[in-house]
Amino acid sequence: MEAEKEKKVRVRLAPSPTGTLHIGTARVALFNYLFAKKQQGVFILRIEDTDAARSEDRFEKNIIEGLRWLGIEWDEGVISDQGQSYIGDYGPYKQSERTEIYLKYIKKLLDKDKAYYCFCSQEELKAKKEYQMSIGQPPHYDEKCKQLTAEEIEKNIAEGKRFTIRFKTPLKKIAFNDLVRGKVEFDTNLIDDFTIAKGSKENITPLFHLAVVVDDQEMEISHVIRGEDHISNTPKQILLQEALEFPRPEYAHLPLILGPDKSKLSKRHGAVAISEYQQQGYLPETMINFMAFLGWNPGGEKEIYSLASLIEEFSLDGVHKGGAIFNMQRLDFLNAFYIRKKPLMELTELCLPYLLSSGLIKKTDDIVWLSKIIQAYQERLKKLSEIPELVDFFFQEIEYDKELLRWKGMTDEDIRKTLDKTEEVLEKIEPEDFNKENLQNIIMAEAEAIGAGDRGKLLWPLRAALTGKKASAGPFEIMEILGKEKTMERIKKAKALFK
Repeated sequence: MEAEKEKKVRVRLAPSPTGTLHIGTARVALFNYLFAKKQQGVFILRIEDTDAARSEDRFEKNIIEGLRWLGIEWDEGVISDQGQSYIGDYGPYKQSERTEIYLKYIKKLLDKDKAYYCFCSQEELKAKKEYQMSIGQPPHYDEKCKQLTAEEIEKNIAEGKRFTIRFKTPLKKIAFNDLVRGKVEFDTNLIDDFTIAKGSKENITPLFHLAVVVDDQEMEISHVIRGEDHISNTPKQILLQEALEFPRPEYAHLPLILGPDKSKLSKRHGAVAISEYQQQGYLPETMINFMAFLGWNPGGEKEIYSLASLIEEFSLDGVHKGGAIFNMQRLDFLNAFYIRKKPLMELTELCLPYLLSSGLIKKTDDIVWLSKIIQAYQERLKKLSEIPELVDFFFQEIEYDKELLRWKGMTDEDIRKTLDKTEEVLEKIEPEDFNKENLQNIIMAEAEAIGAGDRGKLLWPLRAALTGKKASAGPFEIMEILGKEKTMERIKKAKALFK
């Protein structure tokens, strides 16, 4: 794509700190990051906090922490959690600290008669729109304040009337080449004289469209890569760029993330905040791999990619136009894959917080012994948060459901006898020989003696006696971890149910 290489690539993620880092925003961050790194460009984190009423420091912190957890590092922007405000030469990187910059451009638009003061109240505007709709007209601003004289404006401001500043939308067609969607065209007769600032005699607050356009110019943004929900904002921003004589950046609008039912992704389709996935025990490499394929594909059969390999492969040519379907089963599959690939001690360390918070272990517990438990379940884990429920029987006494120990067609007497037999066999094994391989050889020989189709008569009651669960790791590795003494105690306790 030649347009991608014409100028120094500078891209930005510009989230509003009005909520936690959403998977949609994280996917946009990833695509910007990959594009920048592939082009030896610069990735910027800019905080768009002009909405002072809804912006909160805790959300800004959540965004920063979420990106860092994912491994998406920025070259310039906000780093306020590290004892300094910014990194880079184009700051400040928070819109709330750039007001003086915006006021300079607002004045320029007013002086060039490309914007005007509007003193219509919200109640008045609402009433007009309701009336227009009642007579079958599309709601629109009637440009009542467009012809106010300088004296009228000065008088209204002096009287303390609140106002907005509206951009004079010229009648024309706006066309741009979207790097994902191709040629996109808008007719401006469908666009009102939109607001670019609001204020009073005391102060003026720039609004979204003006702030974005100025920031992109001042920070020399070359490419704007964002979700397609912003595509209707693009003609307004292009109009402002033209009015201010700014060069136009390249645009690429990514497909929305949809639920399996093709509706916009929401809570009912699963967690949507990156911090929620982290808490549930998804790995950052899982999330990166999963998000990369939400609306992009490099071609070919390969679907497992590290962040480094994604940088090598990424191109906007591979971005789809249609919505990206969020598949929870795929996410779980990928997470299980990456869990299986984790070095055992690293995985153990990752599981520790879940075991500690559940109260199953203390910080002083033997890490080597814990790693054996994790190893037994490494192939079964889909997410780290599952570990306490899977392994709780190692740490606490079991209250048995008698029926759980019953294999197909077995009577109480059958179960008691098979547990007797198992206990007798295990009693003969020395504690130092109580390892998985030895136990498997001895117990499987006994099970085979019952008959190939009836091994469950020995193995099922044994496993249920050890764990108290319908599903678990194999009985031999469990016995090795429990040790001989604890194994024998559990078999005796289970057997007592059938006297």
